[in-house]
Amino acid sequence: MKITVAGLGPGDINYMLPVVKHALQKADVIIGYDYYFQFGASLFKADAELISMPLGKEEARAHKAIKKAKEDKYVVVIGSGDASIYAMAAIVYEVVSKENHTDIELETLPGVSAFLAAGSKLGAPLGHDFCCISLSDLMTPWKKIEQRIKAAAMGDFVTSLYNPKSQKRHWQLGRLQKIFLSERSPSTPVAIIRHVTRPEEELKITTLGEFNPEDVDMFCLVMIGNSQTYRFKDYLITPRGYLNRKPHTGKEIQQESFRIVTEHITDLPFSIPDKWAMTRVIHTTGILEDFNYYSATPKAIENWHTHLKTGGEIVTDVTMVKAGITKAFTAEYGNQVHCLLNDEDAQELARLENITRSQAGIRKAIKKYPNALYVVGNAPTALFEIVEQLRDNASFKPVGIVGVPVGFVNVLESKEQLSQIKNTDWVIIEGNRGGSNVAAAIVNAAFTLPEASTYFKS
Repeated sequence: MKITVAGLGPGDINYMLPVVKHALQKADVIIGYDYYFQFGASLFKADAELISMPLGKEEARAHKAIKKAKEDKYVVVIGSGDASIYAMAAIVYEVVSKENHTDIELETLPGVSAFLAAGSKLGAPLGHDFCCISLSDLMTPWKKIEQRIKAAAMGDFVTSLYNPKSQKRHWQLGRLQKIFLSERSPSTPVAIIRHVTRPEEELKITTLGEFNPEDVDMFCLVMIGNSQTYRFKDYLITPRGYLNRKPHTGKEIQQESFRIVTEHITDLPFSIPDKWAMTRVIHTTGILEDFNYYSATPKAIENWHTHLKTGGEIVTDVTMVKAGITKAFTAEYGNQVHCLLNDEDAQELARLENITRSQAGIRKAIKKYPNALYVVGNAPTALFEIVEQLRDNASFKPVGIVGVPVGFVNVLESKEQLSQIKNTDWVIIEGNRGGSNVAAAIVNAAFTLPEASTYFKS
């Protein structure tokens, strides 16, 4: 006893697989929706019993197939396209398994599904990840269908729609269009393929914005491109990747990282220079939400770019900050980066004044380089020293302060004091966040400010 469930393909007998043709030629009983019999009629045995049932009687077809198989007849249950895609395979297997007909042999023979045939007619729309969604709510609640529509739209899948519309189901396709337009450009290509591979085949290419659900009926398949799909003549092409290839050089990896970060922060209400500084910081920390902690005086990054490209000096609190400032930039503009932390004079001052070496190094640097850009990425005591000198030392006129010490002791207090300074530019990473790498990233952002125009539109 055997039941074969076979997919006839989209209609043209030339699209029917040989294995399916062979099964139809051997079948004693053929069961299916009456419309589909025409596509395999030339292959049926003269004495084959043809049992047709209307739409909605799928489970009844399965029971009839079991009954005929029990009569020791070879039964083939037919459907269009592929037997496993919105077709009879699932229902036949489900009924046989639930009724525990262990004596019946089951077989599924594949067919060319409508979305594959349509894809071939359209050229290459299925070049990347794709999905199929049936809009029929006869067996699936609409709430579940809408969840899948939203997931497909958000996931940027090329999406093929089965059962897109009928006389009673006339509004669902319009709802889908609204959902997709919330995630995709109105210019996204859309194809309507009616009676694919059959003599009455019609194909129309439009866009998601111009798409008219009234152009669709139950004999149509609708295919919606992803964000990369484009039209070439009467073809749709979906590239195999979102980039020609994955970035693999250090520069390419950095540029792709910047692209990801800038896409995340592009709509924030900050100036482009500040967004660029945030980009460099986030690229360093790997935390996309770090923009929430960025604070700066207006035009700080712009002013520092002018200072640095004219050879302006830089003072750091620790050697790690100095090491993180890109040497190619300082070599190009002739900048000197000073860190006096380990100078003998600074060490002696620290011992005599009972202060930290970082603080002593900053105090010594202020006398030597009063107009430098001061960069603190580690020691809050160094930042305390800078703020005190800004208040009391009239000859100390730095171009600005990067104040991003990290830790849990005196860090918040030192940043708060700097935030109240009015006589120089500053950038702060609020809270306990910060560090040498972050401090260096902000300086590197000032060096590379013209590069921001590659990622942000003014």
